[in-house]
Amino acid sequence: MASQNQYLHLLILVIFSFPMLEPSESMEIVKVGVILDMKSTVGSMANRTISMALSDFYSRNSHYRTRLNLLTRDSQNDVVLAAFSAIDLMKNEKAHAIIGPQRSSEAKFVINLGEKAKVPIISFSATSPSLSPTEHENKFFVRSAYDDSSQVKALASIVKAYGWREIILIYEDTDYGSGLIPYLIDALQEFDTRVRYRSVVSSNANDNEILMELEKLKKNPTTIFLVHMTAPLSSKLFKQAKIAGMMSEGYAWIATQGLSTLLDPVSDMESMQGVLGLRPYIPNSKKLEHFKLRWIKSADKPDGSAGGSNLFGLWAYDTVWAIAMAVERAGIENSSFLKPNTSKSRVDIAALGTFEMGAKLLDTLINTTFEGLSGNFHLVNGQLEPSAFEIFNVIGTSERVIGYWTKEKGLLSELNDNNGRATNNLKNPIWPGNTIDQPRKLKIGVPVREGFTEFIKVVENKNKTTQVSGFCYDMFHAVLQVLEFPLPYEFVPFHDGSFDELLHKIEKQEFDTAVGDTTIVANRSTFVDFTLPYSESGVSMLVLVKDDERKNFWIFLKPLSWDLWLTTGAAFIFTGLVVWVLEHRINTEFRGPPQHQIGTIFWFSFSTLVFAHRERVVNNLSRFVLIIWVFVVLILTQSYTASLTSMLTVQRLQPSFTDVKDIQKNGYFVGYQTNSFVKDLLTKKLNFNETRLKNYTTSEDYHDALSNGEVAAIFDEIPYIKIFLASYCSRYMMVGPTYRTDGFGFAFPLGSPLVPYISRAILKVTEDKEKMENIEKALGNQATCEGQGPTTLSSDSLSVYSFGGLFIIAGIASMSSLLIYVFNFVCFHRPELNNHDPERSFWSKIIDLMKHFDQRDPSLHPFMKRSESRVHPEASPEGNDASPDTDDMQNHSRDSNEGADTGGSDEDEAHSSVGSIYRRT
Repeated sequence: MASQNQYLHLLILVIFSFPMLEPSESMEIVKVGVILDMKSTVGSMANRTISMALSDFYSRNSHYRTRLNLLTRDSQNDVVLAAFSAIDLMKNEKAHAIIGPQRSSEAKFVINLGEKAKVPIISFSATSPSLSPTEHENKFFVRSAYDDSSQVKALASIVKAYGWREIILIYEDTDYGSGLIPYLIDALQEFDTRVRYRSVVSSNANDNEILMELEKLKKNPTTIFLVHMTAPLSSKLFKQAKIAGMMSEGYAWIATQGLSTLLDPVSDMESMQGVLGLRPYIPNSKKLEHFKLRWIKSADKPDGSAGGSNLFGLWAYDTVWAIAMAVERAGIENSSFLKPNTSKSRVDIAALGTFEMGAKLLDTLINTTFEGLSGNFHLVNGQLEPSAFEIFNVIGTSERVIGYWTKEKGLLSELNDNNGRATNNLKNPIWPGNTIDQPRKLKIGVPVREGFTEFIKVVENKNKTTQVSGFCYDMFHAVLQVLEFPLPYEFVPFHDGSFDELLHKIEKQEFDTAVGDTTIVANRSTFVDFTLPYSESGVSMLVLVKDDERKNFWIFLKPLSWDLWLTTGAAFIFTGLVVWVLEHRINTEFRGPPQHQIGTIFWFSFSTLVFAHRERVVNNLSRFVLIIWVFVVLILTQSYTASLTSMLTVQRLQPSFTDVKDIQKNGYFVGYQTNSFVKDLLTKKLNFNETRLKNYTTSEDYHDALSNGEVAAIFDEIPYIKIFLASYCSRYMMVGPTYRTDGFGFAFPLGSPLVPYISRAILKVTEDKEKMENIEKALGNQATCEGQGPTTLSSDSLSVYSFGGLFIIAGIASMSSLLIYVFNFVCFHRPELNNHDPERSFWSKIIDLMKHFDQRDPSLHPFMKRSESRVHPEASPEGNDASPDTDDMQNHSRDSNEGADTGGSDEDEAHSSVGSIYRRT
């Protein structure tokens, strides 16, 4: 039976090759070289498809005047041998074009030879981006395949769709392997995905070397791998990965198109369960279906290896068709090489001729379009233009397509999905370990605590599951809902240790992040990265509330501070003294015995407090002083009344301590929360002695410590204090100053690409008022303590500083009036005091001046007499001894007589009248 199949196979080949074996006499034979590695999977497959393509083409185009004569050479995976074969084909066989070579490393040198000989080099498998047909030195290079760099956007979209922000690249140490890496890294960085490690594997590596490299990768916390290798090396890699236990749950593998187009469903897929692969999309057609049937029938293996697994074979098939069509259309019959060979050496590069029709054949080939087995054959910039990629998942011995990628629409679950978006729009795959759970879950450390469980509460169930609740969890859950990509996670309880120890677990890569009431402080940011804060910030002081001050016996003194009381009293006395000085010589109400005058000074100034003074002032300077002073008194009385009313009617919660220095000075104990960074703040910034510190865990502990007098105050962050005050609002108070912190945040490893995404999501959540109100319900009702935010309390009494401007204005007015009066008195009323008399001392002059000041001013105007008569009515005859100032009357009488001797004047008559008034009284 086997021999019959072989004979049938030979018969089919003879039939399809018949037109080529017996061409007509008018047909032109065009030699085309083929360089393949016959021992490789791609080489042997391409050799068969090239033969089938040649037979199929001329059986359908028997009228063509040209026939291709394929001259095949085996490169044996040797760069030198591939170059030797190309020289031989161009120098000795005078090949008009060369198909191949198969590998990118071989093609690099052959392309240079083609440029020298003007012979087009057409490769269907040299996909390295370093071999770009657009470069000037590669002008005669044509790639009838996809450039490897065309797939990087699709690969990066897959990584982004599953929310992977860190990935490990594994590639072979060849031009094919390394050529794609720079393009791939750029594409991943565009989606903020970091390449954590690059593993380079030698193309000649054995199983032990590959296993050692995998064991090293296994220690890395990143479990997402992207593999870019040729089929033989990748087959070894996945077999060793299965042995190393890296094809199990928690791992993810992605294969590039170089591997995924060559999967062998029998030998390779068993060790690749759950792998995601990417390959160019090949549209189904009748021509392709017919070719598959023929391929299976003619295959050496009974199961075949065609179908969607032989993309390079399809590209080789279409390449032959393209060259055959280009040769016919270019009209290169009877064309030859210029500079014929004269060298006898088969490898003399200097003796290469140039193909005179090479440029025309190249242009014709580039402009050739048709519908091939792999789809539309259309070259753009010298290479095949990709249309779409399909994403498949290896399951069992088959492949399941889970989505597509196009340049215009991104990821799609179906290729004809017009509503596709460049997000996770793929069908659910089966991951390694035969699980549907997405690998690489975030391992989140959550602190297990006794107190303040409103923020984070961890319950470990008997079935080894962890249930987390509280404000921080609700915030984290809301953040994940607004992220652009899924972020699977699992909670790991953290029992013992401080928050710093929890964060060091992230630094040691034992946790991927920490969710809880973790405060952002400077020293922690040196070993972890924080997101933006999502809570209030700051550390404040919690103290007991004093008793109600309305029970204070001396509360009426509270509205004004002691310095303001003293300043006001001094201002009263000074103002009264100034008015007395200004009125003493001209106003009888400010004259009399010394004790009477002193009483007038005090009475007049203090009576202005309630505007009860009866004394009339007649001096304009006095009136000016009183205008300013009455305004000052009005402000003082109104302020005092308002402050006292507030104290008596409004309940005031006064803290027992308002200043940290008072606590330190008296050596009181202070408290802080267990495992909190506040301890460092107290010892390092506030200089508290560590022996004066006590730690507490719950709100009840705070209450007991403060109420029993164990501590004078407790220092903690504002969110915790607000939780405490919600239960004990009437007995305790939060006072300042507030020591700045950045609030609660989520912690990630340094350089984590997730931080900016989480931070932006936090902003979206915190800006949504309704959503934040729902999240803050976990903190309970804090409305009963509204208005008791952290404030720096000062004395409720009014201070001198508040009225400093008024006192300055009043003082300036009084002093200026007094100086004007003194100057006028000294210079105009007693000028003889200024005369130089060497026999009189300075003090005698001062005493004389004071005596004169005490005398009544004789220059009173008539209206003063009328006012004085109203103030001092005539006394009875028996009241002669009641004269307030006998000496003064005598002086005025004497002055009156002197005025009469000089003939008298109006002023003297006035003086005499004043004297008579005093005599009557």
